[in-house]
Formats: sequence, C-alpha cells, structure tokens
Amino acid sequence: MSLVNLAAVCSHLQNASKARLGLTSIPVSKLHVALMLGLQKQGFISSVTLGGPAPPKPVLLQKPPKYRGTPEEREAKNLAEQLREARKLERRQKKGYLLNARQLEKVAWGRAPEWSYKEIVPANPGQRRLWVGLKYWKNEPVLNKMNLVSKPTRRIWVNSDDLAKITRGRESAFVKGLTRTGECMFVTTDKGIMEARECVERKLGGMVLCRVI
Repeated sequence: MSLVNLAAVCSHLQNASKARLGLTSIPVSKLHVALMLGLQKQGFISSVTLGGPAPPKPVLLQKPPKYRGTPEEREAKNLAEQLREARKLERRQKKGYLLNARQLEKVAWGRAPEWSYKEIVPANPGQRRLWVGLKYWKNEPVLNKMNLVSKPTRRIWVNSDDLAKITRGRESAFVKGLTRTGECMFVTTDKGIMEARECVERKLGGMVLCRVI
C-alpha cells in the first residue's frame, strides 16, 4: 500500500473539484478502486469507470446497470469484469490477434464479438486510468477537501473504541474528531476500506487513510 500515491490522488481530486472539472482520471490500483467506490457510496463522486488515457464516452457513463444489488456492488462487479476483459484482450494480443481499425470502431460502440472488450481499456496496465466523475451542488463542489491522515512515515492505527470517539467529535489516537457536517473518514480494515461510522457498527479497526469534507 503506497500512501505516497494516495496523497497525490487526494490532492488531485481536491484541485480538480476547485477547478470545476466534471471528469478526471487517477492511476489504477486496488487501493484507489476501493477508495473511489467508498467515495461514491458516501455521495462525494458520481461515477467510477475504468478506461485508458482518453476519457470514456458519455454513453458509457450513463449505461443501465448490468448486475443486481446496490450501486456500489454493481460498480465493483463492473470494474472486476473490465479488468478480466482487459487481461483477456492482452493475452489475445500477445498471441497475435490484434484488432484492426474496423474492429476497434465496433468495440467502441458496443457491437463487437463477445471475446472483445466493449469499453477500450489498454492491454498495457501502465496506460489504464480510473475515470472519476465529480459532483456539484448549487455551483459548489461536493468534495471540498480531501486530506491524508496517515503519513508514509507515521501510520495511525485505531480500534473500534477510538473510532467511536472520533465519530462523536472527540479526539482519539492523535486523530481529531469528525465535527463538520458531512465529514467522513475512511479506514482500511481486514474487510476492505470502509467509512469510520460503518467500522463502528461492525466493531472493526484498522489504519486511518484520509478524511473528506
């Protein structure tokens, strides 16, 4: 887990919100995907889409759900399927089955065969990007500030009792309490990345990642 990259992602999303961008991209990693899904669950961002260097088409951001369940579960299943299809396409390209311009056009519009990838994701993992849709309300960004709590040189671990105090607005384990309206804090646990209040309900502890206002 690289907290240096996570600090860059936090700064990037905060600056993108201040610049009033509707769509921005971050590097792909398991930590970033789980955190973005958590932000989407809490209502800070509108969409999470796996793609390449170019932004995805608007029709792909508004496509109907393919899986059942909550929006977060559907988004997680969609991202997992996209990664599987990207790896499948990478194996085909290594075997010599390269797509020509006509096939790439079919892929882009969703009229490709079942074996091809409907949303163009580069076979090279270094070129894959995670596209995040930002939200605004009354001409103000929903995501105002996103700060890293644990530092690369000092990682802060808390238990469920510490998180209970923090969610009630009291300081605990060198972490200030959540006192502002809509303020959230994300914690990485053995069950995945969760919001602090959800950790208190499940009586889980872990390392504090970041806080979002």
